[in-house]
Amino acid sequence: MQTLHRKDPRQLAGESNPGLPYYIIFNEVKKKKKKLSSFRKIIFEALFFNILDIFYNMDAPQFSSIAGLREVVFVIQSQRNSFHVQQAERLRADLLLQTEELQESPPPILLLHTLSDSEGDWSILPSLPYFSSHFGKNSSWIMFLEEETNVKLEKLLTVLKKFVRRKEWFLGKPLHDDESTIIHHYAFAENPSSFKYPDFSAGWALSIPLINRLANKVQQEPLKSDFTIDLKHEVALYIWDEGKGPRLTAVPELCTLPENSPTAQHCATAVSTHSPLCGEPVTREDIFVAVKTCKKFHLERVPVVKKTWEKQASRLEYYSDHADPSIPTINLGVPNTDRGHCGKTFAILSRYVSSSVPKTDWLLIVDDDTLISLPRLQALLSCYDPREPVCLGERYGYGLGQGGYSYITGGGGMVFSREAVLRLLASGCKCYSNDAPDDMVVGMCLNAVQIPVTHSPLFHQARPEDYARDFLAHQIPISFHKHWNIDPVAVFSKWLNDSDSSAERLSTRLKEEL
Repeated sequence: MQTLHRKDPRQLAGESNPGLPYYIIFNEVKKKKKKLSSFRKIIFEALFFNILDIFYNMDAPQFSSIAGLREVVFVIQSQRNSFHVQQAERLRADLLLQTEELQESPPPILLLHTLSDSEGDWSILPSLPYFSSHFGKNSSWIMFLEEETNVKLEKLLTVLKKFVRRKEWFLGKPLHDDESTIIHHYAFAENPSSFKYPDFSAGWALSIPLINRLANKVQQEPLKSDFTIDLKHEVALYIWDEGKGPRLTAVPELCTLPENSPTAQHCATAVSTHSPLCGEPVTREDIFVAVKTCKKFHLERVPVVKKTWEKQASRLEYYSDHADPSIPTINLGVPNTDRGHCGKTFAILSRYVSSSVPKTDWLLIVDDDTLISLPRLQALLSCYDPREPVCLGERYGYGLGQGGYSYITGGGGMVFSREAVLRLLASGCKCYSNDAPDDMVVGMCLNAVQIPVTHSPLFHQARPEDYARDFLAHQIPISFHKHWNIDPVAVFSKWLNDSDSSAERLSTRLKEEL
């Protein structure tokens, strides 16, 4: 039990404080005890204030839970792209509508991408001092929501009232790894399932005492200039701090079930399990596909592409260090490198805007061991305007706590609008060497010309087994990467293969929703 810093009881009258009724009782008792000796009065008052401390610090909800939504700060993990701004504004409007229906005072609702011009805000940790300084005294919770999270405010408020607001809490729907994985740097290799981290889709919350302490830590100990790969896992690691901080507390009401599911009646949050679709899917002819390969993989990896998803593409070229007419491959005049491939990627970007290939709205660059569903990508791209500079895929970050940059990791597929490629090349930004990491150099260039990197969790840099099963359970994934220790054809068939009528089904769904 924490010791209460002593306040003059008269100060309590201006606060929502369980000690107030006991102060009134105390005064009444004192009136009847005027004849007590000074020594007995001192003993009496000491005992009374010890009792008051107990009541002030006790964990019963009637003493410690939040009074209403005004004590909850909602942070929508929004992005700068226009489609995502619309999604975030839609969620904000829904939250305000529910607040009005509940006759509550409107809570603060923040769009994460608007807090500052810092690229690192999406990684949450650099923003903790902002949350603490603006809400650390008058709020009880920071509730984080993804743009697609559906929230039932009345149920959420009931959930938060179960927890003592003066304690450090980290709430969410827990995920865990079944085996150690590269995307988590093989953490907890001896027992991967022992560490829980939140599924952001379900929403997650931090109590203000925890926010305040973490904000002080961020300010006193600068964040490491390192990679941000799987944000939800890295946030949980930072909070846990090798046992010095709280672990994630599982909240059953934070769900990733479909909103209308009969099993979601208890849920305060839910998600959409549909593939994103904002209009007619873009046509196959609107996407130019560039596959990066090299001679040593012509017989090993290229046949997998041909056996799985190549037939879904209308316009596709293979780029290699060796021209092989049987595939066919195109030699761009860039020597193969063991890693990086920056020279090859920039040569592809230049070729894309030349007269050598058909003019399309979209460019997809993948590796020869990328597994992808082009029909699902066609549906997703219906949500984006190719007249805007769009760079889309699985977003990673480097040095975000120290003014770094974001980038689309190449293995899961990098999607560019034509406008993004034109602006990127016009900037004069280029590789510092042929074997520089292409995705990171592209990210630096995009950052320099202020083109936002847009994240989609449907792209995956690794294999399905490298992700938590519950995380994939509510997704319709677009891509995976790597053939290591798997049967890539079987993985494609299980996770990514749609029937030939998939585009027709998407069109039918659109008409039903309209």
